[in-house]
This record gives sequence, C-alpha cells and structure tokens, in this order.
Amino acid sequence: MSDTLAGLFQVAALLVLLGVCYVPLGDYMARVFTAERHWRIESMLYRLVRVDASSGQRWPTYAAGVLGFSFVSCALLYLLQRLQPVLPASFGRGPVPPATAFNTAVSFVTNTNWQSYVPEQTLGDTVQMAGLTVQNVLSAAVGLAVAVALIRGFVRSGTDRLGNVWVDLTRGTVRILLPLAFVAAVLLLVMGVTMSLHAGVDTTGVDGAAHTLPLAPTASQEAIKQLGTNGGGIFNANSAHPFENPNAVSNLFQIFLMLLIPVCLTRTFGTMVRNPRQGTVLVSVMGVLWAGLLAVAWYAEMHPNGPAALAAGGALEGKEVRFGIPSSVLFGISTTGTSTGAVNSMHDSFTGGAGGATLLNMLLGEVAPGGVGTGLYGILVLAVIAVFLAGLMVGRTPEYLGKKLGRREVTAAAVSILVMPTIVLIGAGLAIALPGTAGALNNGGAHGFSEVLYAYASTANNNGSAFAGITVTGNFFQSTLGVAMLLGRFVPILAVLALAGSLAAQRRVEPGAGTLPTDKPQFAVLVGGTVVLVAALTFFPALALGPIAEALA
Repeated sequence: MSDTLAGLFQVAALLVLLGVCYVPLGDYMARVFTAERHWRIESMLYRLVRVDASSGQRWPTYAAGVLGFSFVSCALLYLLQRLQPVLPASFGRGPVPPATAFNTAVSFVTNTNWQSYVPEQTLGDTVQMAGLTVQNVLSAAVGLAVAVALIRGFVRSGTDRLGNVWVDLTRGTVRILLPLAFVAAVLLLVMGVTMSLHAGVDTTGVDGAAHTLPLAPTASQEAIKQLGTNGGGIFNANSAHPFENPNAVSNLFQIFLMLLIPVCLTRTFGTMVRNPRQGTVLVSVMGVLWAGLLAVAWYAEMHPNGPAALAAGGALEGKEVRFGIPSSVLFGISTTGTSTGAVNSMHDSFTGGAGGATLLNMLLGEVAPGGVGTGLYGILVLAVIAVFLAGLMVGRTPEYLGKKLGRREVTAAAVSILVMPTIVLIGAGLAIALPGTAGALNNGGAHGFSEVLYAYASTANNNGSAFAGITVTGNFFQSTLGVAMLLGRFVPILAVLALAGSLAAQRRVEPGAGTLPTDKPQFAVLVGGTVVLVAALTFFPALALGPIAEALA
C-alpha cells in the first residue's frame, strides 16, 4: 500500500510539473519558430556556412536538407568511432568494429540510441561527448524542425514554402535544446549524477579484491538524452546505474525531462494555428493513452502470475530496489511512449501484461506523447486519417484546420503510418524464420517471440529500448536493425514533409455547417480511436503470439 501511495504521489507531482510548464514553454517554442529576428550568434553561423536565412524552401529542398544533414552526421559519427585510438581521452580503447560503428552511428543520428555494445568498455570520452552527446542534440533538433514544418503547412496558404531547414535546426538547438539541457545537467549534478573526465576510480571491494569503477561525463549526456528523447546510456545499465540515476528524485526528474518537450509541443501547435484548443485536444489524447497503458502495466506488475513473484508480493525481479515497482513502471511507460528508450529496469523481466504494454506503447506509433517533434507530427498524421474516415462516413470532402484532405494528402499520411508496421512485421518474421538467427534468442516460446518483435518495434519507432534476452551483436541483427532505424526515421519524415508542402499550397477554406469541429472532445475520441484501431488491426495477431499468450499462461 505504501508503494502504491508513493507511486500515485509521483504521478501527481509529474502532472503538476508538466502543467506548470505547459503554457509558458509551449508559447515560447512557438515564438522561437515564428520570430523574424535572428540572434547574433545565429547570424554569424549563417554567414559562416553561407546560408541565406531569409529564404524559404519548398518541401523537396527542406527534405533534402534534413537527409543531407543526417547523412553527414552519420558519416562523421562513424569516423569518430573508427578513429577512436588516435583521439584524446580514448583510454586505450580500440576502434569500434565496423558493423557496430555503423549500427551506432545510424542509431544516434536517427534519435534511436539503440546500443549493441557496453559503453564504458567500448567508448572513450571524446566519442561520448563529441559524437554521441552532439547527436543527442542534433537529432532532436531535426524532429523539432519537421514538426514545425508540418504546422506551417496548416498555417500558410497558397505558398510552396515551408521555411528554412537550417534556420529551424539552428533555432531549435540554440534557443531550446541547449539552454534546457544546460539547466537540466546542473540540476542532475545537484541530485548526485556524476560528471568526470577520468576513466575510472580504483577501489577495494568488501571481498578485499581491487576493482575499478568506470566514470564518465554523465550529467551532460544524461540531461540531453532524456530531454531530447534519445535514451542511449553512458553506462551499460543505462538509467538503472546509480551514477546516471542515483535516487527517487533524479528518477522523477528524468521522467519529467522525457515528457517535457513532447507534451508542450501540443501547446506550440495550438498557438501557431491560433487555436489553443486544437493543442488541448491532442494532449488529451496523448494523456489518456499514456494513463491507460500505465494503469495496465502497473496492475500487471503488482499482480503477477508466477509463484516467486506472488510470494514476493510483486514482480520485483529486474528492478532497482531504490525505485521499486511504481517508479519502474512509470519510467517504462514514459520511455516507450516518448521514443526515448532509456530504462531504469529490465523490460525483459516485466510480466507478460506489462511487457506487452510497453511494446504496444511503441506499436501505437509512439504518440503518447511521442518523441521531440516526432510525437506531434505522428499524432497530426493520425488526426488527418481520423478526419478522412469521418469524411467517408458523412459523404463529404474532409477538412482539417481549413485545408481540404484530398488524394495527395491522405496518400502521404497513409505512407507515413504504414512504414513502421511494414518494417516491424517483415523484420520480425525474417528473424524468426531464418535458421541462422535462432542462436541469438536466450528464451523460446512466446517470450522469445516477444523479444524479437520488441527489437524491431523499438528500432523502427526510433525508441532504442530492448528486451535484453536477445543477442543482437551478429551481422544479421546489426544490419537489419540499422536499416529498420533508417527507414523508420526518414521515410515518415519524407511523407510528413510532402504532406506539409501539399497543405501549404492550398488556399484556406472557411468552415461551413458540415465541417467537423476538431477542437471538441468528440474529435479527441475520434483521434484516440483511430490510434488504437490502426495498431489493433495491424499488430493484434503478433501480440497474441507474444505478450498476450505469455500473460495468459
């Protein structure tokens, strides 16, 4: 009972913190992306790289900027890993193997942060700071830029210009991510998160044997890893490591950082379209989905079906005792709902019901509330589909925010939502069917299938968390999961930008008597139902073979 009360208090405190930040941060981000004036440091950067900050871009040009920027980032991060021995602060650690370096470069550039290596044994401080931490910032800035471009598609009328990708990337980095990450890093330091440039500290254990405890510049990477919904741990244990997440206060603060920007971006959307209730509708859908899955996972962990867990009074295996079940479940649902991927417990140790809830959270498209930028444009795409379905039912051309949704718009939205299921189901099917991959599974039956399905759901949704019972260091998984990350990130981005370009080119139409009101509770129900319906129709057979079968066993 005391754990339950403590968990409820944490949820209440989290909601209060988000409520306090919702309007001021959301409105601030709207001002960032609509301001006419550039900061002096931004103007200097534009002149340095020869960018005309006053010029707008068509959606193909905007998309080419996103793809080109991400490709260069991926190549540089790959080179940093391969050249590690000649870099300072490498601590004698050798070059990262080519397959692992490719997978890691793709992972961090796509905001996935899937890790198939032990960070404190593989990477030195230079690669951690100049490579991984930098990409934690830049990949989040890409998500922000794409979301803002889609909002402009709804706001602008009769134009083929969506803004300037280089201006959006710069402003998202300089005005939003870096200041917030700096404050968060200082607060994490106060809470006990370590920050050191030493390789480790020598100590003597209780058994009298000498040990070396690895150290790292933790607080700076931890702050942006959570704030940018990245998730890659600087230690192998991720946010279960006491140097990354030392106590209950730091644990709650890290959950708050994950949710902060994705939640407040709905206010940014409402402000930019000049109707704050539009943002309220979206955040209410996100909140209900998040709360529902949290309740399911919490109940499943407190009412396990195994004899050992029943004797212990809950599924405690795989969890840190300083957090317990409520904080672990709250972290797990938040991290899989925000495309973050950080973990403070072993999701592989969750019960069938709770593990299925974390898996379903990703298969919904990670829109509860989703990653930085990705959550907003993901739920907006589903809102477009919801309006289209409503239009079919009443027999009229669907409209959303004054823009008609015709063949081009619906096609772009459909491509965006169909890419992820295609990658997940084909990837998991191949991994199960091919005989050479069986040795990678440490578990058989329903749980083993869940591990494979979770891996492809995590990478295709750019989440990065994992069921740890699967070994993914072989070339098959390194390659296919890398491809899943690339396609899962950039194909939806291309579809979203095409949708934005088509919307911006339209003339705005005034609402009529038959226009579906999209700022009312009824529309929130329609969007939420569409989210669940799409995932249920697509993934129910696969879920029935994995987590549902395990939960009913």
